Amino acid sequence: GPGGYKAGVAEPTSPVFTASLMENEAYDRIGDEPPNYEETSFSGGTTSNGNGTSNGEHRAVRPSVVSAFGHDTLDRVPNIDFYRNAGSVSGNRAVRPSLQELHDNGRISVTNTVEDREGSDGTPSDDVESVIPLDNKDGTVRFGWIKGVLVRCMLNIWGVMLFIRLSWVFGQAGWGKYNTETSLWSITNVFCVLGLGIVVIALSCVVTTVTGLSMSAICTNGVVRGGGAYYLISRSLGPEFGGSIGLIFAFANAVAVAMYVVGFAETVVDLLKENNAIMIDELNDIRIIGCISVVLLLGISVAGMEWEAKAQIGLLIILLVAIVNVFVGTGIPASTDKKSKGFFNYDAKIFMENLPPDFRDGETFFSVFAIFFPAATGILAGANISGDLKDPQDALPKGTLLAILITGVTYLGVALCVSATVVRDATGNINDTIATGMDMFCNGSNTAACEQGWNFSSCDVSSCKFGSMNNFQALCKDNIYTALKFFAKGHGKNNEPIRGYVLTFIIAVAFIIIADLNVIAPIISNFFLASYALINFSCFHASYAKSPGWRPAYRYYNMWLSLFGAVLCCGVMFVINWWAALLTYAIEIFLYVYVTVKKPNVNWGSSTQAVTFVSAVNNALSLTGVEDHVKNFRPQCMVLTGAPKNRPALLDLAHCFTKNYGLCLTCEVFVGPRTETLTDVNAGMEKNQMWLNKKKRKAFYAAVACDSFRQGTENLMQASGLGRLKPNILMMGFKKDWRTADTAGVQSYVGVLHDAFDFEYGTVVLRMNQGLDVSHIIKAQEEMEREAQEQKDLEKEELAEENKGKSIFRKSRNLSTQASVTTPQSPQVVVVNERLVSNSTQFQRKQGKGTIDVWWMFDDGGLTLLLPYILTTRKKFKDCKMRIFIAGQPGRVEQDRMKSLLEKFRIKYADIHVIDDITQNPNSNSWKMFEDMIEPFRLHEGSKSTTLAEALRKDNPWKISDAELDTFEEKTNLQVRLNELLQENSRAANLIIVSMPIARLGSVSDHLYMAWLDILTKNLPPTMLIRGNHKSVLTFYS
Repeated sequence: GPGGYKAGVAEPTSPVFTASLMENEAYDRIGDEPPNYEETSFSGGTTSNGNGTSNGEHRAVRPSVVSAFGHDTLDRVPNIDFYRNAGSVSGNRAVRPSLQELHDNGRISVTNTVEDREGSDGTPSDDVESVIPLDNKDGTVRFGWIKGVLVRCMLNIWGVMLFIRLSWVFGQAGWGKYNTETSLWSITNVFCVLGLGIVVIALSCVVTTVTGLSMSAICTNGVVRGGGAYYLISRSLGPEFGGSIGLIFAFANAVAVAMYVVGFAETVVDLLKENNAIMIDELNDIRIIGCISVVLLLGISVAGMEWEAKAQIGLLIILLVAIVNVFVGTGIPASTDKKSKGFFNYDAKIFMENLPPDFRDGETFFSVFAIFFPAATGILAGANISGDLKDPQDALPKGTLLAILITGVTYLGVALCVSATVVRDATGNINDTIATGMDMFCNGSNTAACEQGWNFSSCDVSSCKFGSMNNFQALCKDNIYTALKFFAKGHGKNNEPIRGYVLTFIIAVAFIIIADLNVIAPIISNFFLASYALINFSCFHASYAKSPGWRPAYRYYNMWLSLFGAVLCCGVMFVINWWAALLTYAIEIFLYVYVTVKKPNVNWGSSTQAVTFVSAVNNALSLTGVEDHVKNFRPQCMVLTGAPKNRPALLDLAHCFTKNYGLCLTCEVFVGPRTETLTDVNAGMEKNQMWLNKKKRKAFYAAVACDSFRQGTENLMQASGLGRLKPNILMMGFKKDWRTADTAGVQSYVGVLHDAFDFEYGTVVLRMNQGLDVSHIIKAQEEMEREAQEQKDLEKEELAEENKGKSIFRKSRNLSTQASVTTPQSPQVVVVNERLVSNSTQFQRKQGKGTIDVWWMFDDGGLTLLLPYILTTRKKFKDCKMRIFIAGQPGRVEQDRMKSLLEKFRIKYADIHVIDDITQNPNSNSWKMFEDMIEPFRLHEGSKSTTLAEALRKDNPWKISDAELDTFEEKTNLQVRLNELLQENSRAANLIIVSMPIARLGSVSDHLYMAWLDILTKNLPPTMLIRGNHKSVLTFYS
């Protein structure tokens, strides 16, 4: 258990063991409350919060216990309480020891990866782990599989269609009218399509059985809570599918109420008509009776689940008696009155006469199916109250499939009995008899009745009168549609969705006004078929994804059968009514797009995620079998931003390069002992990735913990990526403080550049005059926000205490709280460098008209040209024109050569400038600036004796020697001269791109190289130093 138990003392299932759990100090007694770990002499931290997270504080080291293994240990034996989600009300959640607690010696800071779900109200419907509640102290009503699933499904399937529309399928009235007589089955004008009628029932049963099998697999793959079809689909396929079909299904259920009530009202009106008791007219009487009925149903629903369950038992008894009465009635000898209305005893000739189809009034097989199919839609009646079942995993498959079997046999039995006893047409006139011996003249469509001694031939030419919300509440609670949040609130011990009941009542009344069952039924057929299609597809999709988490306890399903069921449902939808099917899918697609764009902050481990993962792996593997081609080259950047929000300018430019089309890794290196930095690494992973997603930066976050910055970056460059999805460009900021930093820091920074060249990375260094790092500003802002929130919470508590129970002051309390937020800002804000903040976010704004100046000094494979070209294709830089600067001799030869090359590359440019005076020596001021820059790092060994010079070199090997300056004098002059030319030609550019100089490894000291980069980019607009890996990234071949 969470606290362990002594071997041989108590078994895990014994009462003693249960009691010991409740006494364990590490046991979470109160749902989301934190476990209280016992403090020891070597731990000084605080306990974690309810989800195990430390919120920047240390989790106390829990005491060891005597385990089942006979020795003291922090390890715990397996227990279900470790696997509960936050907010569980079926059992208390315990937090197992973390790996760090078990592995590290001593107290460390631990961050648990499990977080409480936001918005949980702690109601039973939020508990996604419970199977059987530990107790029922609150009086919540829970149902077993018979009362909760079987009875409900049968009541819904045995509804209105069984008594007043099954004969419409197996015996449609000649002129669209029908009537009920004694035995509850005296339906005249029977139009029997026995052969196709059986197909209608069989097809309905196939759809519902396959859907039932799929639903059984889904609902046994983990614990099911309230929400019915919406819950099953959303947790399997994700909120996009679940949210779209959930709303449609909830609407269909509301319309189904109208269908059942109108069917009931039609029967009552028929009885009133027989007794000459019509109130107004038939149509309005149906509306009046329907509205009265739905008000009574609303009252039963509002009374609570317990009253509803009691009412359903009474209804089931009535239904069973009525069905038995049908079979008994077909065996009782028919009276003369009944015979005149087409009712006879069992007769093989009547049965055979009713065998072939005889569609009338423009009806077809699928129009008949559309009206009958809602009779089969009751299979989700049990799933709709899954949150109120004792054990949904066991109850739903057993109750639903058995209900389908029982009701299917019932429908078929009733239909066949009626087909063998009722003729297709009858006049209802007791005088339409045939004299004895005249039956030899019987022929035509009424042969069977004629042979029984009745003449119904007039029916061939004239009309004959006789013949044959819990789902919605779950959708609202998930807050996928914010406008529906109002309906999420539950009431009473069973969390009844009273507001949802009222909305359903309003929708039902609106459709009751139609007062025509044949109009209402096809409306909901498409909606239910769409729901069933997605349930089947959910089962197929989850099986196809082959996720290890797909382990349904119900084994009697097949993924291809589920796919067949989904296709069958879609096909039937279009055959029934193609435009209604298109309309249904149009609504579903609209809702799907809405939820996709909104991106609800939920993660239910859907099969869509699993299939996306499988596809990503397969696509990554398929790329490994294809060699890289220059035409398909795209920048894939590793960006050394630290925390992504610390250097926004660097991230924004990298995002412009990769956008949605390339890989972008934002990387952070934590320097220090691993035991101290690992916690920061683990804590920052999810937080920084979520920040990237929130800011809509298509990038990944990666972090390493190492003893040095260079080592960490080297590890990232070697190990990052997956197959062909591997970074090929290293982006980093310029080390502005290199002159004041320690030697090791400079060596580490330059070493990273050397490593990038060694690993054949393209290299990009961004310099901005104001700097890139805004972490100190962000930290100050977060601190101020935290203090303001604390002040706000404190005032809320104080005012709530003062005004407790005084609702008259509620408005003033809100005003006071609002005023507290507008308190004067702390003095820290004064020191915030507004210029730095504005500068760091300039690439998030659209760039005005201007230029991107590309100083392509050296051919590096084309990366120096490709990256600025990509920038010009982005919206933020679309008003910027590229200007190309190259070194060359005076005249048009160099310009024409570059023009021809750019045209072959199909790269647009505004102008080409040939710099022909680049070899001139820099002016004295520029050179003096450079000398002042390197002065603190020079060795000056030339003016000293040989012995002293050797000693200086030995003591300060990192310093710049005179010999080194002499050796690289021309290259040094080039950097200084280039800065002068940049000042002269590109001072007003939006962005400057310059070829990065390379320092030979082991020949150029780190400080001299940094001085080159510094003097080259000094006092300029934002400047990027770029050096490709000298492999072509541009081609002019097709």
